[in-house]
Amino acid sequence: MTNTSVEAVLTEHADLERQMSDPALHADAGNARRVGRRFAQLAPIVTTYRRLEAARGDLEAARELAAEDASFAAEVPELEAKVAELDTHLTDLLAPRDPHDADDIVLEVKSGEGGEESALFAADLARMYIRYAERHGWTVTMLDETWSDLGGYKDATLSIRSKGDSADGVWSRMKFEGGVHRVQRVPVTESQGRVHTSAAGVLVYPEPEDVEQVQIDESDLRIDVYRSSGKGGQGVNTTDSAVRITHLPTGIVVTCQNERSQLQNKARAMVVLAARLQALAEEQASADASADRASQIRTVDRSERIRTYNFPENRIADHRINFKAHNLDQVLDGDLDPLLDALAEADKQSRLQQA
Repeated sequence: MTNTSVEAVLTEHADLERQMSDPALHADAGNARRVGRRFAQLAPIVTTYRRLEAARGDLEAARELAAEDASFAAEVPELEAKVAELDTHLTDLLAPRDPHDADDIVLEVKSGEGGEESALFAADLARMYIRYAERHGWTVTMLDETWSDLGGYKDATLSIRSKGDSADGVWSRMKFEGGVHRVQRVPVTESQGRVHTSAAGVLVYPEPEDVEQVQIDESDLRIDVYRSSGKGGQGVNTTDSAVRITHLPTGIVVTCQNERSQLQNKARAMVVLAARLQALAEEQASADASADRASQIRTVDRSERIRTYNFPENRIADHRINFKAHNLDQVLDGDLDPLLDALAEADKQSRLQQA
């Protein structure tokens, strides 16, 4: 990236620093969080740039001293290596970033081809994500869940949020999970011990900081209320507190039933709707975003898989980057970092090539 771009980062960073020192900023919690997150995004770039400039100064001084006194010559290669390392690191930091990397997410898990086995696998995936979030200190809220007869998920919607300001939020890690996940194992319903293949789908959306930022016309909504239900369809609420919102122009339907009141469920459902509409708008507006979204599920069909979970071999394979590991049990317990690190590195290299 050019020096002009670095100067732009330094200018923005200084401006954000001034904003954060103004007490008026903190009167608006949402805006304060946005400023804090952006400041956290730019801080590593500024720090690395300053270290690089200092190392370049040290290198220049060492070369001048070495010209006068050979005893200083040994420092030159070390400083050259340091400058090269910092320069490469700065280039990586300045690579085009996903603008949603600091965002929280809405994640949906849906059963697909495979009936009850698919629903049970969807529940395994939801638990995997919940455990991964717990490892990172994130907050998980189950917004809606529809159970199958055997206790799996026909579908489940989760909100996953980080705590505090971070340049790398939940989206920066979890955006790679959207797609069809295939499982190979002996179902609990299989009496002959045969391995079956089924699939479940995952959709991931950045959660908007403020629902009001997404244009939603109230006249475009149909809002229905109904009684919340538990496993097997049993009623768990004696009042009509569950909310279903249909966005008529797009046909998008979102539901929320796990909050205590109808008002809370409606507010949560609006967050999910805003996230889906925001993703849809970006998909339509940008060819790149459309290509990214195309990696998520269109139909929960085994042929569109992004990843396979093979239980007999304790193996997990991500087909986008040819990643394979034989620790499926640990992955399902939330140990996703090695896989997500590999996906993030592949994504970074792709962005560097496009820069």
